[in-house]
Amino acid sequence: MQKLTRSDLWSLEQYAEQRPAFRAEVLAHKKPRQVSLGPHATLYFEDRLTIQYQIQEMLRVERVFEAAGINDELDAYNPLIPDGTNWKATFMIEYSDVEERRQALARLAGVEHRVWAQAGDLERVFAIANEDMERSTEEKTAAVHFLRFELPQDVIAALKGGAALTFGIDYNGFEQRTAVSAESRSALVADLD
Repeated sequence: MQKLTRSDLWSLEQYAEQRPAFRAEVLAHKKPRQVSLGPHATLYFEDRLTIQYQIQEMLRVERVFEAAGINDELDAYNPLIPDGTNWKATFMIEYSDVEERRQALARLAGVEHRVWAQAGDLERVFAIANEDMERSTEEKTAAVHFLRFELPQDVIAALKGGAALTFGIDYNGFEQRTAVSAESRSALVADLD
C-alpha cells in the first residue's frame, strides 16, 4: 500500500470544506476494519484512508500548514499503513470503569504479545507489538498498543483463496477467539498485495 505524501493531503481550507463528506466516508470504511475480541478488547485495522483521515485531523486540530510540520505528521503516521504483506492495527483494552480498568491492566501485563491471526487451520501468526516504543512494564500493560501482523506467503495465499479468518488472544485468564465476518475478511484481504 502506497505511503501518503503532502500532495495527497488537503490544505486546511480545503479540508474544512471536504471534512463532513470525508468523515462520513471514513467512518463507514472503518466499520468492517474493527474486530472485537470479546467485551474488553478490540482491534482497529489501519490502511491508507484511515491514516489520511488521522493526519488531516491532526493538521486541523494543531493548525499545521507549514511543510515541515506536515512532513512531521507524515513521518509519524505513514509507518501505520500496511505494506502489502501485513496488517497494522491499534489494539485497545477497554473498560469503562476506571478501577476495573486499572486492575485489568495490572493483570494483563504482556497481553499485547499474545494477540494472533489465523487463516483456516494454518499456524497462528502472533502480532509484533509496539515497535515504536514499549508500552508495558512488568507491573501493567497499557490500554493502547500498536500491532503488526506480518503474514507468511502461505497465509496470504490461503486468505486470497477464501480461507476463514480468525483473530484471538492466547493469554491465561483472557483467552478470546473471534471468527471474522465476511465483510471484515474482505476488507482486510484487500490490504494484501
